[in-house]
Amino acid sequence: MKLTWLGHSAFRVELPGAVALIDPFLSGNPKFSGSLEEAARGVTHILLTHGHDDHIGDAPQIARETGAQVVSNFEVCMYLQEQGARNVNPGNTGGTIDCGAFKVSFTQALHSSGTTESGRSIYLGNPNGLVITPKEGPTLLHMGDTDVFSDMALIDEIYAPKIGILPIGDRFTMGAKTAALAARRFFHFETVVPCHYGTFDLLDQTPDAFVAAMAGSGVRVETPAIGADVRI
Repeated sequence: MKLTWLGHSAFRVELPGAVALIDPFLSGNPKFSGSLEEAARGVTHILLTHGHDDHIGDAPQIARETGAQVVSNFEVCMYLQEQGARNVNPGNTGGTIDCGAFKVSFTQALHSSGTTESGRSIYLGNPNGLVITPKEGPTLLHMGDTDVFSDMALIDEIYAPKIGILPIGDRFTMGAKTAALAARRFFHFETVVPCHYGTFDLLDQTPDAFVAAMAGSGVRVETPAIGADVRI
């Protein structure tokens, strides 16, 4: 498995038989300086945790231009279908979708989900975390945007993810200390990758506090530069 952090909560995940983009907020991301075309090259799936603009991002354009399958909750999928996505595969909290080379399971997340158009608020379902279980390789949990909650222990028990992608930027999600507590108390991760920091001034700017809070846990902490790869 190869993970590429594209900034904020956006990741490119390369698996045997599939290439997935998670929450591809790229062209509007002030810290992403790469090429949208390169990030989307060969993409087969677009996975969306929830309906905020900084997570849907370029998903409509990428879906239209590549035909990649959009996997998200029902409301987000229907919204993207209206934006021209031709291939949507909806699910919801507690469900699992077989995408061929991998499965996607929808977990709980404590956040909100929606967008605003012309001053009108559009409800886009409940937010989710996404568990990616490939046919080959370790299971990955992208938590989406969330606070800590005790039922994270059930997510670990049911899916046993070995790789965790955690938001740490505070204000809109967990901060560094809370994210580290979640990782250490409720999961048995082998590798964790922090995200949702440094994008905007309102967020924590570095992963330093998270790295410090994970010290001594025995968990591999990866903090790649934007555009850099992590190989699992």
